[in-house]
Amino acid sequence: MEHFLQGFVLLPAFAFVISLLIPKHREIALSRVSFIVVGIQLIGVLVFTFLWIMNGFNHIDFKEFSIFKGKEYDFYIDFYVDSISLVYLLIGAVLTFVITRFSQYYLHREDGYKRFFNTIMLFYLGYNIIIVSGNVETLFIGWELLGVSSFLLIAFYRNRYLPVKNAVKIFSIYRIGDVGIIMAMWLSHHLWHENISFLKLNNYELVHHQLVHHSFLGITISLMFFISAAAKSAQFPFSSWLPRAMEGPTPSSAIFYGSLSVHVGAFLLLRTYPFWEQQVSFRIFIVIVGIVTAIIATLSARVQSTVKSQIAYSSIAQIGLIFIEIALGLKALALIHIAGNAFLRTYQLLVSPSVVSYKIRQQFYNFIPRKKTIEDTWPKRFEYTFYMLSLKEWNLDSFMYRRLWNPLKKLGATWSFLTFKNVYLFFLIVFVLGLFLTFNTGLIPEYLLPAMPIIYALLGLLLVIKAFTERNSVRLSWSLIIVNHLCIALAISFNQHFELSHYIWYLSGVVLCGGFGYFLIQRLRGQEKWVSLDRFYGHVYEHPKIALGFLIACLGVAGFPITPTFIGEDLIFSHIKESQVLLALLIAMSLIINGLAAIRIYSRIFLGPHVKTYHESAKRSS
Repeated sequence: MEHFLQGFVLLPAFAFVISLLIPKHREIALSRVSFIVVGIQLIGVLVFTFLWIMNGFNHIDFKEFSIFKGKEYDFYIDFYVDSISLVYLLIGAVLTFVITRFSQYYLHREDGYKRFFNTIMLFYLGYNIIIVSGNVETLFIGWELLGVSSFLLIAFYRNRYLPVKNAVKIFSIYRIGDVGIIMAMWLSHHLWHENISFLKLNNYELVHHQLVHHSFLGITISLMFFISAAAKSAQFPFSSWLPRAMEGPTPSSAIFYGSLSVHVGAFLLLRTYPFWEQQVSFRIFIVIVGIVTAIIATLSARVQSTVKSQIAYSSIAQIGLIFIEIALGLKALALIHIAGNAFLRTYQLLVSPSVVSYKIRQQFYNFIPRKKTIEDTWPKRFEYTFYMLSLKEWNLDSFMYRRLWNPLKKLGATWSFLTFKNVYLFFLIVFVLGLFLTFNTGLIPEYLLPAMPIIYALLGLLLVIKAFTERNSVRLSWSLIIVNHLCIALAISFNQHFELSHYIWYLSGVVLCGGFGYFLIQRLRGQEKWVSLDRFYGHVYEHPKIALGFLIACLGVAGFPITPTFIGEDLIFSHIKESQVLLALLIAMSLIINGLAAIRIYSRIFLGPHVKTYHESAKRSS
């Protein structure tokens, strides 16, 4: 049985690697590799389900291997399967099989045919890792893979303005969800004093004993899990991103935002249900949020002018009801609801182009006036108010801009004295001073010593905010991202002395990818007259190899699971004490904005309409 679980992860990984090696003009080979691998996976899931039932529905949990093990820390890969996992595995295998077959013809002769199948296999790999994960650390690896594949699929039409802009916007919401997972992992370390597995969460006595003595900590962990689940499943107040994700091709909209990815938030709640099932106040909170989401999404769906947006909001409303079912403890009903919603939305999205043409024909030749609805019985002022709010999507998108991104932009603008010429001098002074004080803590006044980690963490956060809001110098923005990581390492050094191996795990990927990214920026500047962050430049067309290399560099400095930095980020949080909530928040925010700043640089330089007029440029859509 263990070999089946390994195969569920290794098969998509194998297909992803093979698809990278196939030339882009070999369409049949690209689609067949994906189709055959997913078909084998589907057969494997069916056989595994039969064997699991024959063995008496026993939960399967096994520790695969430890990536890093210290005195009080163990980052290990763990696999776990129960009825929840099997339902998601079956849904994922069936729908991915259907989508790969559909896409073989739907995307025929499309310019990004190879990119699409590469990304679908990367997505399926991340999805399977999440579903069979046995602890939060393993789940977070798949979570990150899902996030970056979402960004790449939404920005599939990379010569258009809106798909690229919406891809960055949605990636920012995903990063907000990431901070929930990171904070939950940190707090769980202090609650359990180990990397807790999902199998242990099913031990009622163990969980109850811990929560009785640490009730506030338990509520906080549950809220962190909910933030991640709500961001991934487009629940209130993050509901506005899902319709914007429909900028990608129809097959990716079907598999990502109609069926699989959008239900991963519900999976996270189902997986952590034994942890928060006794927290009545938290369950009431989920019910309230689910009701609000369902009402807002239903009203918004009724006024949308596009089929995809209507389906997106309808799916959001159904997931709101699924959240309510999970909070009420109706897990079997929730799983049935998830399967039904996933299959229905996939079908609706795949046939949506045909439905549009049919409706247009029907309006021309068989027009039927609109029937009266319950809204027509409301007072007109009341009806028009709800109509305008729904048309504006309840101002959720503008709310995020006003309350989150605009304040960050204003804060970043205050650091205008930082230019590329003086940023290294400024940092050299601060960094050398920090290193000196780290090894000579006796020189620091006793009352100031506890504040030193916060001072350097705050400095790193302000610098990366400047990197995120920089609109001129690419080199300045990239340099500030690297400096931010060094400030974080210094902050933790003050807090609790890092071992040399911990520094290597955290900074090795940052230094390597940061240097590689800087080299590529310099190379691009040598070939182009002007590159800045004031607009989208679209240089991926003339410099595809530089674009691919820079994307890898961005993922490396963002802590994506391709370098040791991914483990190093978790190591950092293991050195933050339970009482240092502010320090944990500052570092978590730094890491989140760090990834956003890196992806923003990549998007601005390489994606969007090309700056040179002799390239074909798509017009902005509504």
